[in-house]
Amino acid sequence: MNYNDNNIFAKILRGEIPCKKIYEDEFVLSFHDINPQKKIHALVIPKGKYTDLNDFSKNASMNEIAGFFKGIEIVSKKLGISTEGGKGYRALTNIGNDGGQEVPHLHFHLFGGEKIGKMVS
Repeated sequence: MNYNDNNIFAKILRGEIPCKKIYEDEFVLSFHDINPQKKIHALVIPKGKYTDLNDFSKNASMNEIAGFFKGIEIVSKKLGISTEGGKGYRALTNIGNDGGQEVPHLHFHLFGGEKIGKMVS
């Protein structure tokens, strides 16, 4: 899967499409999913042009990697779903066609606010 500069997340990062922002810093942008699958459903995306987790782990700088995963932690706390303030959450990323990835920009879904259930059904 090649990076496409016209994917929806690239457009959100450029401000061409609005989002309901949760958190932003130099490494990440997080916002509420427009079609939530659980009580709380947020997305966390890196600001760099990475297609998926494999691309990110191979090509991102150590600062980007640390900043991205720290961003996930910060967002979980802001949403009240971290294990410190809530009961936990699921972080999910899809990789490639067989993995169900639809947008060629790395993104993690954070689900919480209720019991999530089975890993795969």
